[in-house]
Amino acid sequence: MGRGADVDPANRFGGRAVERDPGEAEPTDVRQATRVHADASRSILTRNTSPDVGFSVSLNPYRGCEHGCVYCYARPTHEYLGLSAGLDFEREIFVKRDAAALLRQALAAPSWVPEPIALSGVTDPYQPLERRERVTRACLEVLADHRQPVSLISKNHLVTRDLDVLSELARHDAVAVTISITTLDDTLRASMEPRTSSPARRLAAIRALSEAGVSVGVNVAPVIPGLTDAEIPAILEAAADAGARFAGTVVLRLPYAVEEVFRSWLETLDPARARRVLARVRELRGGRLNDAEFGSRMRGTGTYADQIRSLYRLAVRRHGLEQRPTLSGEAFRVPGRSVQPRLFDG
Repeated sequence: MGRGADVDPANRFGGRAVERDPGEAEPTDVRQATRVHADASRSILTRNTSPDVGFSVSLNPYRGCEHGCVYCYARPTHEYLGLSAGLDFEREIFVKRDAAALLRQALAAPSWVPEPIALSGVTDPYQPLERRERVTRACLEVLADHRQPVSLISKNHLVTRDLDVLSELARHDAVAVTISITTLDDTLRASMEPRTSSPARRLAAIRALSEAGVSVGVNVAPVIPGLTDAEIPAILEAAADAGARFAGTVVLRLPYAVEEVFRSWLETLDPARARRVLARVRELRGGRLNDAEFGSRMRGTGTYADQIRSLYRLAVRRHGLEQRPTLSGEAFRVPGRSVQPRLFDG
């Protein structure tokens, strides 16, 4: 399988950059090879105060993501490592092999109150490398030992490998899984999200999770105006038929170097369509290609954004996808400890 990005934008912090002569392509074997690095993080839980996301604590087993989605808002995080948000983000992957041990320490701390943890807030915890590294699996086993509530989002069928652990968490109303679906067109998916599972496999994952008693939903994200927005009703219908019980959506964001990666991909895919799509994005973003303002960055503004939201809400109601789960920490425990910390309410 190939890569999503066909460019390596210069690092905005002055990290390394590669400029090739016109027409000079990077060697294929270099583009394809994934290089794995050990991440030496000394803590594993991250807090955020963003009003735009539905969680305040997250756990990310990996930095970088092999999935290679051309629109991924997380690409600029690689620039903090001195790398590129383009190809480097997809092939220079940092693995937090101590994640499970660090998580166990965090959950055992007297100060920990078992509020839900998002797994993960940045890169996909079930990217292809997880099949071998099993870091996400190890973290889920710790979460199950503690009956710690967790929400999980992925676009990879590999999540079904861990149905045993997810089912155990479900017994305590302590897990919700969201499968992200951008398009039902597998040809478009293969170009736009080259190392993800096919739409059919993602729907199969929803069905398997639902049949195992795990609360599962669908995230129609990102909605790409002029390219995938018309698919919203079909995606929601297919997900509901597979067993999804709730839904979410986010409109395309193009922060920092993501704009260059996405634009290059789109213009290569179809120059005529690129003009239409970028015009639609500007219509959603007040004449710009990105809007970083809290409150509007996930939704867009203006008439076209309102039309997308109306289309989404109508389909959600029609297919009964309004059953958002409430995760419980009532069963939380620290194995081996007789006195439990104060539990959060609800």
